[in-house]
Amino acid sequence: MEKTLVLIKPDAVERNLIGRILSLYEDRGLKVTALKMLNADKETAMKHYEEHIGRPYFENLMNYITRSPLVALVLEGDDAIALVREINGKTDPLEAADGTIRKLYGETKTYNTVHASDSEESAAREIEIWFGR
Repeated sequence: MEKTLVLIKPDAVERNLIGRILSLYEDRGLKVTALKMLNADKETAMKHYEEHIGRPYFENLMNYITRSPLVALVLEGDDAIALVREINGKTDPLEAADGTIRKLYGETKTYNTVHASDSEESAAREIEIWFGR
C-alpha cells in the first residue's frame, strides 16, 4: 500500500470543508491513517515549501499556509499518490476537471484548498515533516 500526505489548507478549514474533502478521498477507497489539525509554524512551512524559497510568490505562500489552522493527513491505498492527485485536480481551479476538489472548492491558483505529495520521495519527506515518522 502506498502512502501520501495531504494538507487541507487554511482556506478550506476556514470554510468548514474538512468533512466534504475527506469524504471524497474515502469514497475512492483511500484510508486515513493519520490526521491532525494544527497551525503551521514558519519553520515547518519553510521545510515543506523549501523548493519555492526565493521565488516571487514565496512570501504569499508562507503567509497563506500559516494564517490559520490546516489539517494534515496521511492517506493509504493502491496508487494513493496518483489517485489523490486525480481527486484533487489541477492546481488552478479554473483548469481542474469537474468533480475534483479544486474545481469544487478552490478559489484561485494560490488558494487551491489542498496540497498532495507528487511522488513517493516527496510523500516520505512530507510525512516526516508533518508527522515525524
